[in-house]
Parts: sequence; structure tokens; C-alpha cells
Amino acid sequence: MNNIIDKIDFEKQDGLIPVITQDNTTNEVLMLAYMNKEAVQLTLDTSYAHYFSRSKQRIWKKGESSSHTQAIKSIMMDCDNDTLLLKVDQEGVACHTGRKSCFFTDVSTGNLQSEIEVNTTASYGIIETLYQTIQSKKNDDPSTSYTAKLLQGKQNSMLKKIVEEAGEFTFAVKDNDTEEIIYEGADLMYHCLVAMASQNVSPDRIKQELGRRFGLSGIEEKNSRED
Repeated sequence: MNNIIDKIDFEKQDGLIPVITQDNTTNEVLMLAYMNKEAVQLTLDTSYAHYFSRSKQRIWKKGESSSHTQAIKSIMMDCDNDTLLLKVDQEGVACHTGRKSCFFTDVSTGNLQSEIEVNTTASYGIIETLYQTIQSKKNDDPSTSYTAKLLQGKQNSMLKKIVEEAGEFTFAVKDNDTEEIIYEGADLMYHCLVAMASQNVSPDRIKQELGRRFGLSGIEEKNSRED
């Protein structure tokens, strides 16, 4: 099966290929994601699905946070050699929302066609869950969604809220007011996540950057950015 990598046309799509994932028993389409060459190799080597996250800009094993893994049963390639079809035994649910499949919204009506089966907040963490929720509201009605109003409005207005909340957070710290520090900190975090979502920058990228800085002194880190 390893010969499959030599046959895949990675160059056609800047090193990434789309991957459709189906339930091996029911053939239900669970999700669509992307793989680079390393993700394909890890999938072949481990017999568990690995993907490349465009928002996180890294390889991730499906279920690395939630334990909702995908055991590979078969891998098929399309006629153009640039798309893969995985059939998997899904542990838990496939969608980060807690639904079995990522395809659950009827385009014509906007109705949700499946219910949440698993509360994934604890698995992914509140920051990641909030970010994904913000992303999901990009096209909502701005008259009923404050998040949609921020995302669809003028960028300066959205960014001004970050400056305002940062100021209020700063004064809460200066006043030594613990409750206000928490409240204003939450507001500041929310508005930062809205701005990040507007640019499709996942909070995981911030975690990666913080991880990179471990072991560096503040001066070393600053100098590395100036080089």
C-alpha cells in the first residue's frame, strides 16, 4: 500500500490533497479534510487517519484531543490521482460539534439534520470550541448574532473593540479587582478570537508559537524576530 504515495499527484494542489472519509459500515460521509505527503505516510504506517490542518498549519491525528479516532479499513484513490477516499471505523463522532458527521446542515432550509451526540467542549477545550463557534457564525444574520455583526461589519469597528476591551482589562488589573479582571479578560479573549477567525488563524497557531518560545529567554526571542 505504501506505493500509493508515489502515485498521488500532490503538486496539482500545492502539496495538499482532499480526503473524503466514510463510515466503513454505513458508507455515510463523515467529513472532508486534507492530507500532505507526511499525513498520508503516517496514516499508512499507523492505520489511523492523520490529516493536515490548513487552519492550524500542522499534521493532526484524528482524535488526538477527543479520542474519537478513525481506524483505517481501506483507502481508495480517484481517477485523477489527486483525491483519496478513506473508509474507517469511527470511534465516537467525526465532527468537532459532537455530531456523527460534519455534514448536517440543509443548504436550502438552513435546518440542522442531526443532533449533537457528544459534548466535545471538555475534549477540545473552551478556547478551541469558542473559536469554532465563532467561525460557524460568519454567515449568520447580523441582526440576530453579535458575532456575525462584528465579522460582517467594518474591520475598524471589530478591531476597535479589542482596543476598548484591552483598556478595560488593564484598568481592572490596576484596580486590583479580581472579578473584573476575569470578566474583562473573557471579553478581551472573545474579541481577539473574533479577529483571529476573520483571518482564519486558529488559536492552535498561538499555542504552537508559545511552545516554540519555551526554552528561549525573552531577549533571545525578541532578537530572533528582528533577524
